[in-house]
Amino acid sequence: MSLAVVFSRAKVGVEAPLVNVEVHLSNGLPAFSIVGLPEASVRESRDRVRSALINAGFEFPDKRITVNLAPADLPKEGGRFDLAIAIGILAASEQVPSQHIASYEFYGELALSGAMRRVLGILPAALAANKVNRLVIAAAQNQHELALLENPDNKIASQLLEVTAFLHGQHALEIPQPMTEQAVQESLDLQDVVGQSFAKRALEIAAAGGHNLLFVGPPGTGKTMLASRLPTILPQLTMTEALEVAAVHSTCGMTVSIQDWRTPPYRAPHHSSSSVALVGGGSNPRPGDISLAHRGVLFLDEMTEFERKVLDSLREPMESGNISISRAAGKVTFPANFQLVGALNPSPCGEVGEHSRSTPDQILKYLSKVSGPFLDRFDLTIDVPRLPQGEMSQGERGESSDVVRERVNRARAVMQQRQQCPNAQLSGKLLSKYCGLSASDNAFLESAIEKLHLSMRAYHRILKVARTIADLAGCEVVNRQHIAEALGYRAMDKLLNNLRH
Repeated sequence: MSLAVVFSRAKVGVEAPLVNVEVHLSNGLPAFSIVGLPEASVRESRDRVRSALINAGFEFPDKRITVNLAPADLPKEGGRFDLAIAIGILAASEQVPSQHIASYEFYGELALSGAMRRVLGILPAALAANKVNRLVIAAAQNQHELALLENPDNKIASQLLEVTAFLHGQHALEIPQPMTEQAVQESLDLQDVVGQSFAKRALEIAAAGGHNLLFVGPPGTGKTMLASRLPTILPQLTMTEALEVAAVHSTCGMTVSIQDWRTPPYRAPHHSSSSVALVGGGSNPRPGDISLAHRGVLFLDEMTEFERKVLDSLREPMESGNISISRAAGKVTFPANFQLVGALNPSPCGEVGEHSRSTPDQILKYLSKVSGPFLDRFDLTIDVPRLPQGEMSQGERGESSDVVRERVNRARAVMQQRQQCPNAQLSGKLLSKYCGLSASDNAFLESAIEKLHLSMRAYHRILKVARTIADLAGCEVVNRQHIAEALGYRAMDKLLNNLRH
């Protein structure tokens, strides 16, 4: 036959649309053309595929070869189609049997020798292929990602010859194997933080309800240490959530370890990061830190040092849980359902009150680097003071992360049974249904809102935090005690209110 169709998939964000690699051989002057909106890296596959076939011992057809990557309006990039094009040429020239090709999808960049190299975004492609009952044949360098799917029928190969021998029925391809070496990591624990029981309590509430959290305090009081311990008390990711995270990381070429792939991710970008680095973008859009922190924690240290427009670019994805990036070639959507933790100093000199060298106007100007609408999106803002004299030597370490995580898991189980989402994601009717207050408690809360000059968004966030406090205490109804504690976690509002009066 002079026509062959091989299946593969493109990489568009974290999606993997199907691409039909159609290869046609016709009489005429020898030529090799690729059509279907290929970028330069795809057009260059002509030379890679020709050399790989010749060096692998195959006959390169002395005909007019036309390769069509359909659909034609979908941009294609990278060397991910090399293997599919090579198999298509061999099938069209009847050098390999074509009867079983339709059952597989092929991924791999070819070296000039015929060796296969890894491609980016193999995990989303394999997930999509397995959903439509097609198996994946990919490079051995991609096996650690494919092993996460636990599909024993997906195959890996190191050479083009191995794939062709498999199609001839002469060789059995290996199945993906997970990464065996244990990653050497420093074990973090909440007990590492001395004192700061109030901040630890807020950290537990944030973990239980999925709330955004802001630490405010002088330098060296443990804000960064506390933030880095948040993933240690968060529940493990479900299999579906872990695959979502691994798919995002796969598109960036990041290694996904089978040992800790169900641990919530933790990202801490530097304050010099641009909007593109944080939310994603580029001519060929790539995910930013908010997408790499999907289902995990995004920590912004020294928040006042970030550019204001960079912080404000987070406002929409914090509400929607995803980020859409539009370019001339099309629109790409990345997941961005992250938990934000911030840290900042309360003044330019790092102190407030009698030890401060800054005037109230200087402090207000310093804090105004962070916009009010952005601060409004933090459910809890916590004052992290210096430790009192003697507390460091007493060695009060508090509870371990394992103990706290057990309470967090119990609270999350209650939320899952009640509304199938953390309390931070409650909205509309669910908020009214599960966070309803008595008339006197509602009047108490409204009075506090008026006194602190808070917005309606802050009102709803206080209700959500109170609901989480009630769940940790095992209470079915939110009462004044829970509201009062939730109001205690509004350190930034109280600081700004004091500075203005």
